[in-house]
Amino acid sequence: MTTLTPVATRSQATPLTSSAIKSILRKPSTVLGRRSREEDGESSDSLPGSSPVKKRKTVMFNDKLNMIKEFGGKTLDDAKREVKQALEGHARGDDEDYDGLKEIFCPSPKRTIVEEEDADAPQPQDLQVYVVALTSHAPLLDRSCSGLIRAVLSCTWLDRDDVFARAYIQLLAALSAKVSFRQQALSMMVDKFTETRSSTVEVVPGFPPVDSETKKERLHLGLKYLLELYADARPMILDIVTHNFPHTEESKTRHMEYIDHLLRLKADKPDLERDIMELILSRLVKLDVEMTLDLENDDDETTRAVLRQLEASNVKSDDEDDDAMSDADSDDEDEEESDEQTRRILLLKSKLETMDAILDLLFSIYDPVFADPDSPEALATFEDLLTDFVNVILPHLKSRHTQYLLFKFAMKSNRLMEMFIGTLFNIAFQSTRAPVVKQAAVAYLASFTARGARVQSDQVQLIAQTFLDYIDHYRNTHTSCRGPDIRRYGQYYAYFQGLLYIFCFRWRDLIDRDEVPASFDWDDPASFLGQDLPWMKGLRQRLQVNIASKLNPLKCCSPIIVDEFARLSHHLRLIYIYPQIEKNKTIHLSQFFTSSYATGGALRDSGFEFDHENWTHIEACFPFDPFQLPVAKRWLDLDKNYVEWRSIAMLEKGGDDDSDSEDDEDDDDVSEDGMGEIGDASDYESDEEVEVGGVEHDDESTDEERDDGYHGSFRRI
Repeated sequence: MTTLTPVATRSQATPLTSSAIKSILRKPSTVLGRRSREEDGESSDSLPGSSPVKKRKTVMFNDKLNMIKEFGGKTLDDAKREVKQALEGHARGDDEDYDGLKEIFCPSPKRTIVEEEDADAPQPQDLQVYVVALTSHAPLLDRSCSGLIRAVLSCTWLDRDDVFARAYIQLLAALSAKVSFRQQALSMMVDKFTETRSSTVEVVPGFPPVDSETKKERLHLGLKYLLELYADARPMILDIVTHNFPHTEESKTRHMEYIDHLLRLKADKPDLERDIMELILSRLVKLDVEMTLDLENDDDETTRAVLRQLEASNVKSDDEDDDAMSDADSDDEDEEESDEQTRRILLLKSKLETMDAILDLLFSIYDPVFADPDSPEALATFEDLLTDFVNVILPHLKSRHTQYLLFKFAMKSNRLMEMFIGTLFNIAFQSTRAPVVKQAAVAYLASFTARGARVQSDQVQLIAQTFLDYIDHYRNTHTSCRGPDIRRYGQYYAYFQGLLYIFCFRWRDLIDRDEVPASFDWDDPASFLGQDLPWMKGLRQRLQVNIASKLNPLKCCSPIIVDEFARLSHHLRLIYIYPQIEKNKTIHLSQFFTSSYATGGALRDSGFEFDHENWTHIEACFPFDPFQLPVAKRWLDLDKNYVEWRSIAMLEKGGDDDSDSEDDEDDDDVSEDGMGEIGDASDYESDEEVEVGGVEHDDESTDEERDDGYHGSFRRI
């Protein structure tokens, strides 16, 4: 680069057809003033080929962007003289010429109408000479010139020709020498991110229409140039693009247009890549969490209607979606409150489509990197994803879909899978982490182990063994426990619930395969029902001890998961826990809200129960519940990578009244067969006496109800 000195050169081309540009300085016969000057027809040949310019600031400019020519009868020196006089007059308090200069860059509607009838008025294609002139006098601009700066930044520069765009970029670079103006220039350019759509065409008189791609190229040429010139522009641009990111209620098209510009910015400035990708991911998580909460607060019929709308519009283009949304909004506004439900469904549908499109785009960006999952590039990228996961995704357990970026690529190789599992374990056991984050890590561990089809049996057993070790250690170090308390022992209940969840999905992997008779069919889960199975060492005994302890985890774990574990463990002859479940129904929990709680004051009371289940049960929220986005779903290869939920009713052969009666008979035979039963003191050490057996469990009355409950919890449709 070299120091650029504006140079006026003799125009070799045919003069422009527009009339000679009118001076912005005052003349008695114009609204711009009364200043007399030489005729506009004065020859420009008298201009020297290069005139010395006083150097005010050392700024390195790109010579290729400096395109200066003579316009009509107006020379560059004439324009410079007028601009300088306008700025000097403004400094003295005389604003007539200054106001005229503002009108040149951003003409008012009234003036535009007048100038269309005035052949001597400045034409749109004549603006470039003033752009170049103002560039040379940029050091004269200060805070008092904020009005002129706003006028310059309001100029429609993307819709002109390349020569003008390059000259304008030079002007922005000169203005940006002052930090306050630099912030405004960058903000103006980011504002253009959502104004470059192909459907947004603004034709400047005297110039041909400019297509969307050309405008984007010009915009990012300017951004790249400013970021190269000024080092402190980097944090500025990050703050601006973060602040200007579209709100969740805005359309999918607006989101995707903005993200396209962010990706172009990332390509131009690779040092911004990590910040930009984290920004996109954080806004996706925000949208994801918001959608989860919205759907949880709506009734089932609204949720089903949203999904139907989403599937029906899957083949529509972006423009069609926008038109449909705007038409629907217009119709709704014309109708009364009876259509409020329709409007909400359309809004939720729009958010889901936006989330689907963003996640689909992210999959398409990352997927080529993991073509060789063990390559250095893939490992480095996955480490970046893990960092974003820890900082952005993990703290929000309500996120439903964004985390599948990690799920998909962790399934690519055993090394990536171990990196993900290791990260989760490190967070779960890290003492400096907030309890809510540690519990979220446990939920991710349990969900990934349960749902990941490529998680091998030895890995499942290792993770289950680690969970068992933790709950045993926790129980042994909290011997003063008086009763179940989710607020004090939340971490313990999180691990225990995660263990139950893993069992519900991967119970076959918790069986010692070396001890299983050859007659068992591993491809037919139903063949294991009602059999005495060789479980992983210590599984039955350690579960018994913890369930019978005063921590009473069955009371504080999600009832849905506890019920399904009870059914499976009963049919698989692992452990019989219905007596404890029935006894827990008579236990009511309460806690002090005063400072006594901080000193260990927690009561188990028989007459008080918190109204909200969150006070008494760990939420049944597991991050890798079924993926519902129709477009992005194509990247996941769920048939090979994902374990679908199969309830006990789906495993049973029969399923009519006969099978129900057989279940009742099985209940009677449980203790005789020696299956572990809570309350059998000979099987474990207990610090709390638990009622033994004798509680009837009516499978016939509960099987169908429980299946309905799992329809919402395990499959999340």
